Amino acid sequence: MAYEVKGVVARSKGAPVSIETIIVPDPGPGEAVVDIQACGVCHTDLHYREGGINDDFPFLLGHEAAGVVSAVGEGVTNVAVGDYVILNWRAVCGQCRACLKGELQYCFATHNAAQKMTLADGTELSPALGIGAFAEKTLVHSGQCTKVDPAAPPTAAGLLGCGVMAGVGAAINTGAVQRGESVAVFGCGGVGDAAIAGAKLAGATTIIAVDIEERKLEWAKQMGATHTVNSKDTDAVEAIRALTGGFGVDVAIDAVGHPKVFEQAFYARDLAGRVVMVGVPTLDMTIELPAIEIFGRGGSIKSSWYGDCLPSRDFPMLIDLYLQGRFDLDAFVSETIGLDDVEEAFAKMHRGEVLRSVVVLK
Repeated sequence: MAYEVKGVVARSKGAPVSIETIIVPDPGPGEAVVDIQACGVCHTDLHYREGGINDDFPFLLGHEAAGVVSAVGEGVTNVAVGDYVILNWRAVCGQCRACLKGELQYCFATHNAAQKMTLADGTELSPALGIGAFAEKTLVHSGQCTKVDPAAPPTAAGLLGCGVMAGVGAAINTGAVQRGESVAVFGCGGVGDAAIAGAKLAGATTIIAVDIEERKLEWAKQMGATHTVNSKDTDAVEAIRALTGGFGVDVAIDAVGHPKVFEQAFYARDLAGRVVMVGVPTLDMTIELPAIEIFGRGGSIKSSWYGDCLPSRDFPMLIDLYLQGRFDLDAFVSETIGLDDVEEAFAKMHRGEVLRSVVVLK
C-alpha cells in the first residue's frame, strides 16, 4: 500500500518551491520507508532548486534528516521497523574499486532506492541526493539509514546527514588535524563552523576563522575559533601568518569553494601543510597556481567528499560525543520551522542570517 504525504517540491529552475502531495511506495527489496522527524535546510537543496546540480526536475528536496524506520523491504537486515536513524547519501556498495581497496568512504557506486516517489498525477520525482526528506515520509535504500542513539533529538541528529558531517570530516578525516596543530577555516557558514568544531575536537590549539561578515565570525568563536580574521578589511594570508609565527597553518580549509578563497588557503598554510577544499565550486570556476609553488610548498591539496565520512562509523561516534556534552550540535540550529517555511529559509540562508533552519515534522 502506497502512502500519501506532503512534501516540498521544486518544479522548475529558480521557481519558488511548493507543498505537494507525494506518493511514497511500499519498500521493495533493500529499501526502507522512514518517517521524517526533522530535516535541515542545506545550501545543496537551494542548488537543486536553482538547477545547479542537474535539470532532472521536479525535485523532492531535503536530505539532512533524522527519523524512524516505519517499513522495510525484503532482505533488509541493517535496520528494522522502529529504529531511529540518520539518513545519508553514501550507502556504500561494498563492491566497487574503492570499496574493494578498503576505502569505503570513497565508494563510487553508492546505493539509492530503486523505486521512484511520485506526484499525485504519477510524475516521477528526483529526490535530493537520493533522499528527499522535506516530506512526512520518504523512501530510501536501507544502506542510507544509519542507526543512532534515540536520546539525541532529531533537530540536532539530522544535521549530521550533510553539512555538519562535511565540515567535521573535512577537519578530522580529510585534513587529519592532529593535537597541537594550527588550522584556518575560510568561510564560517554551517560547513565552515562544523570544520572549526571538528578541529577543536581533534585537539587543534590555534583555530583561525576567516569570513567577511562579523556575525559569522561571532558564530565561529562559539564553535571553537581562537582567532578571527575579517578578510573584507584585512589581508587574510598575512593575518594568518602573523598569528602563526610567520609560518602559516598546518591545515587550511576552504569551506567556500571559490578560486580566490582557495588561493588564500593555499598561501596561508605552512610548508608541508595540508589544503582541503570542502566548499562546492560552480561548474565554470577554474584555479590557476604557479607550478613551482605547488611543488615548493610540499604537503597536500585535497578535496573532501562528504567529509570523507563513513556514516556507519562517524554518525554514532559524533552522536555519542554530543550526548556526552563534548560536541554542541544544538549550536548549529538557528530556528525550527514547518514545511511551509522552506522558501523563506532559503532566503535567510542566502542573506547569511542563519546557520541552519530545521524543518520539524513530528
